[in-house]
Amino acid sequence: MSLQYAILGFLEVGPKTGYDLKQRFDRSVSGFWYADQSRIYRTLDKLRERGCVTQEVVAQTDRPDRKPYRITEKGRDAFYRWMEECQPGPPRRNGFLVQLFFAGLLNDEKAIRLLEAKRDRVLAVLASFPERYRLAPEYEHDEPQRVDFFHWLTLDSAVHMRYAYLEWIDDAIERIRNKDYEKGREGAVTRWPPYEGRREAGDRGVGDGENEGGRG
Repeated sequence: MSLQYAILGFLEVGPKTGYDLKQRFDRSVSGFWYADQSRIYRTLDKLRERGCVTQEVVAQTDRPDRKPYRITEKGRDAFYRWMEECQPGPPRRNGFLVQLFFAGLLNDEKAIRLLEAKRDRVLAVLASFPERYRLAPEYEHDEPQRVDFFHWLTLDSAVHMRYAYLEWIDDAIERIRNKDYEKGREGAVTRWPPYEGRREAGDRGVGDGENEGGRG
């Protein structure tokens, strides 16, 4: 569902072809919202049918005509309504956690090997960030540093979540080696809601309840 709004967001800052949109996705939001070219075009078709975008033809002399899409007032209204509603996090599907759920059927060595393989994958993703994230302001703004801040805040989120995951993996491996599974659930669960997070400087309170990979 969010793909259409991501497209509308990119079009809000300027007209773009389907190819332009793919390039924007690849160098900015692909780390947390991937979209292939065909899906982008399918979504553009749906947005055009709903009157949220229009397409025009721009003649070029030395290359094929450009066919950029523009956001309409209807599309703009839909985008800003969506921006005012906090969206849910990732889908509740995680093949690795299904494996871990049944890891009690494995011996300690194989269970640890499973966690170590996941750690290697997380480390590989972190190593790829400098190349994958080539964030740059996509539009003119009176406060370019503010635009840059929010773009890079998405990267900071990705880094924090993965480092927290690495810490959990290392801790889980250590608990298996210490045979904490002999304690059952008490040996497995090291933290539990409610989360007392920092809302403002000097102010501590109960968190929102949706903690999708943060430090807590």
